[in-house]
Amino acid sequence: MADVLGRTVLSRHRYARVWGLGDRKQPSSQTPGVVLLEGDPSLPLNYAPFESTTTATLPATLDLHARGPFSPPHFTEIQPHYSVSIGHVLPPSLEDANAGEPQGTSELLPVSWQRMHHDASLIDATLSPEIVVLTDAIQLASQPGKLPSAIIALKHRFPGALLWAPGLGGPDNLAALVHMGVDLVDLARCHQAVALGMVLTQNGPRPPLAHEDTNLETQAYHMMKAIDEVRSSVINGSIQTLAVRSSLSSPRLVEHLRKHQAQSSVQPGLLSSHVDASDVLECFSPHMLDDPVVIDWERFITEAYTPPNPVREVMIFLPCSARKPYRLSKSHTQFLRAIQSTGCHEVMMTSPLGLVPRDLEDVWPAANYDVPVTGDWSKDELDRVRRMLSALVKKGGYKRIINHTGMELDFLDIDVVDTRNGDGATHHDALQRLTSAVKDAVQMFELRNQKNSYRLLEHFKSIARKTTGTDAWLEGVKVKGKLPRWKLEKDGVQLAVWSIDRNGFSFSRASIDVLHEHGALKEVHLHSDVKWKGDVFFQHVSSFDAEIRSGDDVRVLQNGECIGLARSLAPGWEWSGTPGMLAKAHQRKK
Repeated sequence: MADVLGRTVLSRHRYARVWGLGDRKQPSSQTPGVVLLEGDPSLPLNYAPFESTTTATLPATLDLHARGPFSPPHFTEIQPHYSVSIGHVLPPSLEDANAGEPQGTSELLPVSWQRMHHDASLIDATLSPEIVVLTDAIQLASQPGKLPSAIIALKHRFPGALLWAPGLGGPDNLAALVHMGVDLVDLARCHQAVALGMVLTQNGPRPPLAHEDTNLETQAYHMMKAIDEVRSSVINGSIQTLAVRSSLSSPRLVEHLRKHQAQSSVQPGLLSSHVDASDVLECFSPHMLDDPVVIDWERFITEAYTPPNPVREVMIFLPCSARKPYRLSKSHTQFLRAIQSTGCHEVMMTSPLGLVPRDLEDVWPAANYDVPVTGDWSKDELDRVRRMLSALVKKGGYKRIINHTGMELDFLDIDVVDTRNGDGATHHDALQRLTSAVKDAVQMFELRNQKNSYRLLEHFKSIARKTTGTDAWLEGVKVKGKLPRWKLEKDGVQLAVWSIDRNGFSFSRASIDVLHEHGALKEVHLHSDVKWKGDVFFQHVSSFDAEIRSGDDVRVLQNGECIGLARSLAPGWEWSGTPGMLAKAHQRKK
């Protein structure tokens, strides 16, 4: 057990994680953290969990020592120690050449760009390192796209390992590196700042003021403050905002983030399906137009979303509001009063999400984003709206759009009634025209108002299609109760309630067989010899759906039988090797 590293994920946001090292109930250190090198000051254990030396022999040997008692079972004395040959490899620009001295393999795994392309042993399913060292991180950072590619590949291949990028980290880029998936850094750049007589801060390097020192202790202080900020931002879900803000000090760092963002958008099992009602998707910069959450939302609306059946004749196209869900805002209260009908499909125009149907305004991310309201729309924002609206009109088969947004819809081959005529959305005359247009549509297309319980059921079916993969389990279900805890019952038995705390369904034990019968939710299979008592841990799992998202309810199966439900804490990319709890048991058959 001497070299086993006790570790568990305390907080996560996409690829960024805060690991607790040692006893998972009382970790003695955390990540992101510093690997101390020769000549570094002795930082507190909480900030610097490891120290490392490299021999001058050929081939060189990398030694890594834990500075705390991180090994189970007692976490009192044993400090993990790793040693591995780091070999000698060619630079990343010569990736096609398979030459040089091979790198060693152990719980401490050195990986270079060349090794990733030529060493077949890396795909050995039994290879499960505890720490991965991206040995040529500095060289990769100087070549477009290679650093994000290497990090993403290593995160997916070794999700249970800490990732160290030697020589690359500093207070100024720590947030971006952690956002991309780096767990450990060192003070090499701080040493460079000392040599240059500069102070390396969270805003980049700068000349010192008259009262400031540029010694290593000062540089280390700024690194520790950056670690505090980054850990906090991972915990509260704002790491991306911090990463984007800090990247503005370096054009190369901006490039890395953009490449990382583009590559993340095509990765399965990365995003969340549900978040706490208090979580917010901060859309404060143009960077968010291409965020994976936004790309995923557009993909869903254009490819998978289907409007509720009763409202496919007429669409009412409305502007969004700062308050979420929109219906609670002052402007939408006025819109709904003017509309006076539940026979039309209300769809909101918004940035950066493009379109949000009324039936999905309560789910992530539509219910949890924040964007500056300026009234100005960029070409990219308008292009997204046009793409999504064109797809929705084609799919929905609407016969008319009542347009209350002020946006020109001449690109659509459909009857459009403009109710704004240059007036503001809540202007008295505009609201009067909206009322008149809806009344005319109701009469012409013989639209009927829906009973509230029926309208709610159609909304819940729409949400179910998005979050559970099907609405078949809602056949024969009736909506009972009252806001905010609507109950979904079938034959007098409660299957679920609507939870405003997570903007999603909270399933009862009675729903297990119904959900399984209709193939709703993703599946997790346990080993046949596991006696499932508590939550779902990596050791229990034999197979899983790679597209599981954080927050997903999942069906837990064993020997072909559905034995319960659990709620995923980790996205799918982590499920193949991350130690600790992956999902929390939600319902279990007796």
